[in-house]
Amino acid sequence: MRITTASIFVDDQAKALDFYTTKLGFQLKTDVPAGPFRWLTVVSPEVPDGVELLLEPSEHPAVRPFKEALVADGIPFNSFAVKDVQAEYERLTGLGVRFVQEPAQMGPVTTAVLDDTCGNLIQIAQLNHPE
Repeated sequence: MRITTASIFVDDQAKALDFYTTKLGFQLKTDVPAGPFRWLTVVSPEVPDGVELLLEPSEHPAVRPFKEALVADGIPFNSFAVKDVQAEYERLTGLGVRFVQEPAQMGPVTTAVLDDTCGNLIQIAQLNHPE
């Protein structure tokens, strides 16, 4: 058994696709009409046949209160690995991405948390190598 798809609920699929591709650097994998919405996935260009991130519409009545509670408590919905959090923070800040947590070392990891403009907080993280 393996993970093939993970979901993130987004307020607007087109806006999410733009953010996740032009800002975060993912690439479009699947875009198929699905009723009034789309089966819309992105992947890491480093692993194009890897796990797909489904940009799923926030249409279920339980989703909005769930997302709002996570954001209010500062809890990221997903975490993405990066090689260098500080460099990625600087790159994304330069593209206008808003961070709610600047890079911070937390034991064996360094993390930062950004707003994906679609109702979610996303953590970026790197493993710190022992000196």
